Amino acid sequence: MSQIRAEEAAFPDLDSLIDKPLILKWLYWGLFWLMFTPSVGAMASTLFNFPNYLGTSEYLTFGRLRPMHVNGVIFGAFSTLFIGLCYYVLPRLCGVKIWHGEWGHWLVWAWNLTLVAGMISLAMGYNQGLEAGEFPWPVDTAIFVVVSIATVQFLMTVAKRREPQLYVAVWYLIGAYVWTVMNLILGSFILPYYITGINSAAFHGLFIHYIVGLWITPAGYVLIYYFLPASIKNPIYSHKLSLVGFWSLALFYPFVGIHHYLYSPIADWAETLAIITSMLLIVPVWTVLQNFFGTMIGRWHTFGQNLSAKFLIMGSLMYLVGCFQGSTEALRSIQEPTHFTDFVISHSHLTVFGTFVVWAIGGTVYVIPKLMNRPIWSFKLGNWSFWLITCGITIMGVDLTIAGLQQGYMLMAGAEWLDTLVSIRPYWLVRTVAGISMDLGMTLLVYNLMRTVIAGESRVPASGSATYEQGAVA
Repeated sequence: MSQIRAEEAAFPDLDSLIDKPLILKWLYWGLFWLMFTPSVGAMASTLFNFPNYLGTSEYLTFGRLRPMHVNGVIFGAFSTLFIGLCYYVLPRLCGVKIWHGEWGHWLVWAWNLTLVAGMISLAMGYNQGLEAGEFPWPVDTAIFVVVSIATVQFLMTVAKRREPQLYVAVWYLIGAYVWTVMNLILGSFILPYYITGINSAAFHGLFIHYIVGLWITPAGYVLIYYFLPASIKNPIYSHKLSLVGFWSLALFYPFVGIHHYLYSPIADWAETLAIITSMLLIVPVWTVLQNFFGTMIGRWHTFGQNLSAKFLIMGSLMYLVGCFQGSTEALRSIQEPTHFTDFVISHSHLTVFGTFVVWAIGGTVYVIPKLMNRPIWSFKLGNWSFWLITCGITIMGVDLTIAGLQQGYMLMAGAEWLDTLVSIRPYWLVRTVAGISMDLGMTLLVYNLMRTVIAGESRVPASGSATYEQGAVA
């Protein structure tokens, strides 16, 4: 009994530790980017089959729409939702309010107005020519400043925590922010100006994979390691497995960035190291997936009516498939037919969107009803959103995989490049239809969540929710 009272004194009221208006501001902006930037991707995809449907405006060409889509999904849709959810998760895991939490109200506007400026600059043709690093230097600088300040906020919150143990989500949160601050220095201030030639390609491979593997991946783990146990009311399956996943990711991922540049002038030893570490990534992928599916043991019967868990588990399945693609395509024999084809595009969509954006959606679907102390406005509409997104990303992944393999083997057989494009045009149409399905699902989801907010806050709080969340992730 004394231990229970001591725990209650350490965590008197988890709901009192969070800044609800701040979290909602971040999530509102994240939901805006979630509707806008994938829609830009569907617009760009449609150009493959109907190249003149947007007219002749220079602002609507593929070369300007595509970087808006890529950067918008990474920094807008995913990162904005993730940062907002950090302001919900971290106080509840540390038992203290966010250090200088008032800064967050300035950061949310600095971050999102910077992204607006970035979208406009890309549409106007200001582009540094580095994938996932196309923003001009003033936008890059502002992004770096916001991420750095948020990193200080969160590290100080962890340092001042009341909870002596660091739950695994906090490990990944620390890693995501610290690694990304260092990576942004490389990609924003060094790579575009001081590294040239083949070295530029090699370091760009590192930069873009650090965005995916040392920002998006650990950030996604933060979300699912917190929200899956909390949503299904079950403790995490294995804390030891989670630590194996963390340290293997930290040790292996920094070297995989060159695995898309096989058969290039980059040194053979660097290519071979990238191949080896890409295969070793099976260790963190399989350990974390074992943890997620193990956490569901005894709770699968609740799965059908648990919208948040459905998004989280669907994202885990996409992670399994996408990372299998990513590791195997690093092998020279597999990359020979897949190099620079739509197979790679399938892999990037299954992981970045199908896994990490979907995990961010799952966390948002959990948090907004919690903040409103009421269930989601329409579970039926939420289920429609889930299946439209799931079917869309599944069809897109399979479709682009087949298209990439077909094109690759045609090229290996000596076919002309233009002939290979003609042969895969039907696949591009399927891809666009799948993207529209995903966009429709996300639009319905945003509408559903906004109706949940507009309906107002329930006067009767969800009983024991805060207490349970503390125990479920312990």
